[in-house]
Amino acid sequence: MNGKGRSPLPHISRASAGRAVRAASARHLPRAEGSAGSARGQGFMSAGGRTGKEGREQGAVLESSRRAMVEKLQEMGVQDAAVLRAMGSVPRHRFVEGALHPQAYADISLPIGAQQTISRPYTVARMIAALRAGREGKKLGKVLEVGTGCGYQAAVLSQVSVEVYSVERIQSLHELARTNLRALRIANLRLQYGDGTQGLPDVAPFDAIIIAAAGLAVPKSLLLQLETGGRLVAPVGSTQQMLQLTERLGADEWRTVTLENCHFVPLRQGVA
Repeated sequence: MNGKGRSPLPHISRASAGRAVRAASARHLPRAEGSAGSARGQGFMSAGGRTGKEGREQGAVLESSRRAMVEKLQEMGVQDAAVLRAMGSVPRHRFVEGALHPQAYADISLPIGAQQTISRPYTVARMIAALRAGREGKKLGKVLEVGTGCGYQAAVLSQVSVEVYSVERIQSLHELARTNLRALRIANLRLQYGDGTQGLPDVAPFDAIIIAAAGLAVPKSLLLQLETGGRLVAPVGSTQQMLQLTERLGADEWRTVTLENCHFVPLRQGVA
């Protein structure tokens, strides 16, 4: 995703955002039980299973890198304090292979298998902040994520939402996300294997929907699963893609604004 055409993010003072960065680097996310797994896991800040001096040293490096990532996000225009806290709390390195840990907090996408990638940190923060614009101090309600991938964005969403449902069409990635999230035991996160373009009609309506792949248009089935006043953020296009934010105004009325240029993998139907 490039930086052209950015629309302003909701403003929070630099003092508030700075406090969020410092708080995020010091806190652990809750070890709660959820569908992502029931095994009793370690805190979010561990260094990926290593123990002793080596583990402590690696953990310190990763924590410093995560703190620097959050500070960079703030410089790039993300001012939502809750989003910054969430980005600073979720350990991105746990969602990529060990060989990629040194790059885990760089603002780049990284491979996760099945020809898919974990989105760059700015993209994750930007999309979630767009859903939350004007709602500072309040969590998102029930949220649908289309495209779980490795589970990282779902983990971030869980920190700023009451309830998150995430659907993945590729079975190997669904299982990868379950593995990545199991030890974190996030109580308000539910993972589903299936065709995300169909949404989850039995669970709808949703306060917010986030789509992690680009279609030529947003599926109507997903627009219809938004509650009135709800928002959907998604990349749209093929070669030229734009990040769009859509709000449902009524039974048959939606308003869409374009946020900025972006680049995502294609949105596909069915399961694999």
